[in-house]
Order: sequence, then structure tokens, then C-alpha cells
Amino acid sequence: MKVLVDLCIVPIGVGVSLSTYIAACEEVLSGAGLKTSLHSYGTNIEGEWDDVFAAIKCCHEKVHAMGAPRITTTVKLGTRTDRNQTMEDKVNSVTSKLAAATTK
Repeated sequence: MKVLVDLCIVPIGVGVSLSTYIAACEEVLSGAGLKTSLHSYGTNIEGEWDDVFAAIKCCHEKVHAMGAPRITTTVKLGTRTDRNQTMEDKVNSVTSKLAAATTK
């Protein structure tokens, strides 16, 4: 089953700069062959359910291995059975409605 996920991993106990840990997670996700889109407070991920959640587990393992004693993670996800939908499809749908609203 295909899933779209918004992932936010926050290492705890490692100081205030988290970019090194986030970069390590981005490498894990990329290495897993998943389609991703980094944003200011997380990463959108598109892929098969098992692949995505295996990669999230690998992110946790990687961040712990880097010395983070604790991690808090927020995951928002969506699945569809009526049609195949990509991250771009979702954004384009909203963008087109905004464009239509400004031409009225």
C-alpha cells in the first residue's frame, strides 16, 4: 500500500542544533530509494508502507547511534485506495484552487 507521510524527528539531549541529525535521516531516506521533500519542520515521504516505515526505523537507529539518548517523532500519514496520488498532486490541487480564486 502506498503512503504519504509527514515525518518530524527531534533528537533530545543533543543540544539546540539538530541539522546534523536531520541530514543523517535525509541520507537514510534517500538511500532507501524513497521520494522525499524536506521542509522547515520535517520531511514529506512518498512510498510503499513497509519501505517507508522501515526507513523511519533506520532513521531512529541512526540518530541513536549518533549519540541521541532520546528521540521524539511525529508522523502524519495518509493512504488512498481510490486512486494513486503523489505529493505533487496534493500541492498542485491546492495551488490551482488558489490561482482560480485570485482570477475571480
